[in-house]
Amino acid sequence: MERRLLAAGAAALCLAGPAYAWEPTKPVEIVVPFSAGGASDQMARTIQGIIQKNQLSSQPIVVINKPAAAGGEAMVEIKKSTGDAHKLLTTSSGIFMTPMTTKLPVSWTDYTPVVMMAQDAFGLWVKADSPYKTSKDFIEAAKTAEPALKVGGTAAKREDQLIVFAIEKQTGAKFAYVPHSGGGAASTQLSGGHLEATTNNPSEEVANWRGGANRPLCVFSDKALPYTEKVADKSWSEIPTCPSQGLNVTYQMLRGMFMPGKVTAEQQAYYVDLFRKVSETPEWKEYLARNALVPDFRDGQAYVDFLKTDEERHRQLLTEAGFIAGN
Repeated sequence: MERRLLAAGAAALCLAGPAYAWEPTKPVEIVVPFSAGGASDQMARTIQGIIQKNQLSSQPIVVINKPAAAGGEAMVEIKKSTGDAHKLLTTSSGIFMTPMTTKLPVSWTDYTPVVMMAQDAFGLWVKADSPYKTSKDFIEAAKTAEPALKVGGTAAKREDQLIVFAIEKQTGAKFAYVPHSGGGAASTQLSGGHLEATTNNPSEEVANWRGGANRPLCVFSDKALPYTEKVADKSWSEIPTCPSQGLNVTYQMLRGMFMPGKVTAEQQAYYVDLFRKVSETPEWKEYLARNALVPDFRDGQAYVDFLKTDEERHRQLLTEAGFIAGN
């Protein structure tokens, strides 16, 4: 009988999960530096849903969108929230680009890196009834278009426009870049015929692709996306890479989580463990596949090393494009 009681007690401890040196004591805010519907917002809300469904936190998770100043509002808020372990920032390459292009007095080193959840690809998208079948068709038309073909994306001097600059440099074509509050807004404008193309992430265009409004010409990757299930007329893996069509432009960006600066190691460790659990759920893996995100979970020094390298890469790209503030 005593053995059975001991075994039952051990089982109960296992079900209760590990004891943490620190746990949140009030609702946790995930601050998204972009508008609702964009890729960063979708990721935050997916994480929120997974945590709640699987009861991974004893406290509720609240998603708050603060898109003002190209995400600068959110970044400044997290910087000012030093030591507050109940706030998180989900972000992308904007963690480097917004300060560099606006002189915003923040840096990713002001924050506490938690984890990188994935990397995100970009594609060249057109309206479903567009005459362009390949990126080559699109580029050739752009070279003689009057007025210039309109390409939409998220914000100005950010990833989407950086890709447009790279296309112009590589091909000699010129475009009219049209910034939007988020990728969802750009996709809507494309489906409405107000743009000729977008350089959106897969997650920002998948709904309109599946619905028959928009379609991809190519992805800005060295290799095809690793998902074979049909989405609309084809799978993600069947979308050609842009380099395979002669458009030698590649770019993908981090999808990461940060905390304010000067939190404790125990607080940071809690969230690393939390997001690792999220990354191991079937729901997260389904989310990656549905939105064609490249799995790439990193924490600790591996994440910091990535951030250092990626920051320098963006500094070089932005300098070349003339997007650095003051240039």
